[in-house]
Amino acid sequence: MRREKYKPLAGPNGGNGGNGGSVIFVADRNANSLLDYRFMPHRVAQNGTMGLGDTKDGSKGEDLILPVPVGTVIFEAKGASGAQKRPGNVLADLQHVGDTFVVAAGGAGGLGNAALANKVRRAPGFALLGEPGEERDVILELKSIADVALVGFPSAGKSSLVASISAAKPKIADYPFTTLVPNLGVVSFGEYRYTIADVPGLIPGASEGKGLGLEFLRHIERTEIIAHVIDCATLEPNRDPISDYNALEHELSQYANKLDLPLGAIPIPERPRIIVLNKIDVPEAKELAEFVRSDFEKMGLPVFEISTASHEGLKDLGFALGKMVASMREKLAEQEAAREEERVVIQPLEQPALRRRRDDGRGSASDFTIEREEDKNGDFWFTVTGAKPERWVVQTNFDNDEAVGYLADRLAKLGVEDELRKKGARPGDEIRIGRGNRMVCFDWDPSIAA
Repeated sequence: MRREKYKPLAGPNGGNGGNGGSVIFVADRNANSLLDYRFMPHRVAQNGTMGLGDTKDGSKGEDLILPVPVGTVIFEAKGASGAQKRPGNVLADLQHVGDTFVVAAGGAGGLGNAALANKVRRAPGFALLGEPGEERDVILELKSIADVALVGFPSAGKSSLVASISAAKPKIADYPFTTLVPNLGVVSFGEYRYTIADVPGLIPGASEGKGLGLEFLRHIERTEIIAHVIDCATLEPNRDPISDYNALEHELSQYANKLDLPLGAIPIPERPRIIVLNKIDVPEAKELAEFVRSDFEKMGLPVFEISTASHEGLKDLGFALGKMVASMREKLAEQEAAREEERVVIQPLEQPALRRRRDDGRGSASDFTIEREEDKNGDFWFTVTGAKPERWVVQTNFDNDEAVGYLADRLAKLGVEDELRKKGARPGDEIRIGRGNRMVCFDWDPSIAA
């Protein structure tokens, strides 16, 4: 209460509390890994500060901005407490630089008694508590964003190619499915600098989940050029370069039909292809590569014969890929400029002041639900659920009788008391508002008023 000379009770002057900060993911061009979140998984934004006398409002808590690489997908974490979490629903897919997702919104600050005064309640002796901010468990996944995807059957030499033209050091062995996660490499040839991704090997049926299946295919969504690495030295029956190419293209087309690509993305069947005939250091493989080269060229596909063992043909391949990447980047930049779309904010924050004005107005029965519930012993109660009543309960200091009366007044204006009577509730019956940890239970006394 404000106190002045000759005016010991000059009226309420408690300030409002500051809103809490929010936790926000932002797609950042300078971020290239999610490792920071593996080692420091718990992140908390700053609290708002409490209001003071003289109607001084508290300061807002700072938002916590968390940079993530472009291409990060944010999943709801599913699973029991203490158990291994698994990805649930997709909450956000940050596909462009600047895309933003508010993963946990800060709570609204409390209201001081100065904000609660009106013609009837001239000197309220209570304040509304601040609301807790959101808490959420999420799983982050980075879908490979590389300029070039190396696709091919297991042991076609994709990992060896990455190691030969970049500084990456993937695990290499001559048996299927050595690569279990994408290997990314940065390639520099002259003026060209780009990334390549060696992703787990494909086999027929991968689009239906066979082999590493979808574990591979989901990584190709974010690459713009597809390079077929074909093993010309394989001794497996019913395998040859043309049939390998056709089999892989079939799997890619099957998977592409299931995709819901983002706006402006080039469909997988329309993305540029390049044929890389590998292992020509083996004489028989060299002959086979020369034999099938014309067949691929008739399809309009650029063909390069290489050996990751002897490094033959790697320089020409590296420059050719660089030119293709540069051309694709220009095309994509033109598309971005033509769309002139604003960066996406997937979960816009509502201003707490607007939310308060909406919540404090007169409501209707559609703003809440009331259920009569009973246990096996015959004890019953009435449960009230709804955004408004559950939020108001959180704001109430139940150690202050006047604050409890104010809550009762708000619930009555919303229509909760009338609806309780319709449901058969009587004074003294047990009423529960909300469920779970924030549930409040009390005996109904409709005579309480603010």
